[in-house]
Amino acid sequence: MYVRRNYSFWMTLNWSRKPFLYGFVYAAAITAVHVFTPLNIVIPWQPLSVMGIAVAFYLGFKNNSSYDRTWEARKIWGAIVNNSRSFAATVMAYIKTDNKSEEQSIKQALIYRHIAWLTALRYQLRLSRQWEHVNERLNGMYVPTICEAYFNQLDHEIVTFIHPDELEQYKRQTNMATQLLATQSKKIKALKDLNYISEMEQLRLQELIGALYDEQGKCERIKNFPFPRQYASTALWTTLVFSMLVPFGLLGVFVESYWVWLNAPFSGLLIWVFFLMEKIGDYSENPFEGTYNDVPITSIARNIEIDLREMMGETDVPPPIKEENGFLM
Repeated sequence: MYVRRNYSFWMTLNWSRKPFLYGFVYAAAITAVHVFTPLNIVIPWQPLSVMGIAVAFYLGFKNNSSYDRTWEARKIWGAIVNNSRSFAATVMAYIKTDNKSEEQSIKQALIYRHIAWLTALRYQLRLSRQWEHVNERLNGMYVPTICEAYFNQLDHEIVTFIHPDELEQYKRQTNMATQLLATQSKKIKALKDLNYISEMEQLRLQELIGALYDEQGKCERIKNFPFPRQYASTALWTTLVFSMLVPFGLLGVFVESYWVWLNAPFSGLLIWVFFLMEKIGDYSENPFEGTYNDVPITSIARNIEIDLREMMGETDVPPPIKEENGFLM
């Protein structure tokens, strides 16, 4: 996620310069045909403006829908923050044994396994889907690579919180995050069997595990179900058709003056504005893909980890993740 106050003009232009350049060259070619040949290729601006209004409304619908997906993802991770703190606070308050060393070890194991769940979940959410902007990210055009280049670091990162043998067991499973929560449920039941927690305390902890399952499922729904392709495709093609007609319509505006060649820059500018709106919606559809417009789940998970480890009295906690060139992962 980009966290500075504004995108600079040059960042915005660099990100979306192709529509302007292509539009400028295309409009210049149309203008040249009109100036140097006897062909009359002017289109009345009035019907074209009606089409432009329709395209603008459709782009607005697409952008609103894309924003809803991003905002829902952020609300889900807000709930994960709250439930994580509640789970750790409940573990610290409920579990009591006669052996303080054993008690601390049990609490640490449960909380560390929860941090491992956060780690596994965010890695899974960063894996690419075919409808996401994989090539741009892997080529470093917009942001550093996140999932593919760093996925081999999952073992190294998660083994800090769980035993290597337990990790090997999860690696044979399809969904590591799901299995981590399943293990948490088994461990909590075992604590009840040992009378380290009461039945009511067990139910409360299981309720929090269920809430975490709910939030994971919501994340996976957004990740694995793309913004409907018919809406995304229609926005792209209607914008393209409208852009192809723009130089013919603006030509009728400028042909009556001596500034007919202004058709090229103004057409390029108008085409750029429409494609910029289309690209904003396009890059907001997938809030977990790791581009400038996504939800910074790595940073959120790190902040949760800091909170939970400080609840246990640890002082050697990792620092919060800082932005890099305005980007927060």
